[in-house]
Amino acid sequence: MRDHPTLLPRAADMTLKERRRLVLMVRETPLHRNHLRAMAELAELGAVIAPPVPAFYSRPTSIAEPVDHSVGRVLDHFGLESGAVRRWHQEPSSTAPGTEAL
Repeated sequence: MRDHPTLLPRAADMTLKERRRLVLMVRETPLHRNHLRAMAELAELGAVIAPPVPAFYSRPTSIAEPVDHSVGRVLDHFGLESGAVRRWHQEPSSTAPGTEAL
C-alpha cells in the first residue's frame, strides 16, 4: 500500500478498498491532463466524479441556491433527501416531443 501524506487520500483509498461509495466533488475548471487521468483512474476504481456544476434551469435567485443544488445532488448519491434539488416533473404527453402536427 502507498504512503499517504495526509488523512484525506488515506481515507479515500480505504473507502475504495472496502468497496464503499466514494463521491468526489472535483475542483472547478480548467482541468489539466493529470486531473483528467486521476479522475478516470478513480472512476475505474469505482469512485463517482460529481463536479459542482451549477444548474441554471431551476432559475436560482441567490448564490446559495446553486450551491445547495450541488450539495443536494451529491447527497442523492448516498440516498439522502435534502429537499435542495428541484426535480424535473414532465407532464405526460399523448405525443412524443417533436411529433406534433404542424
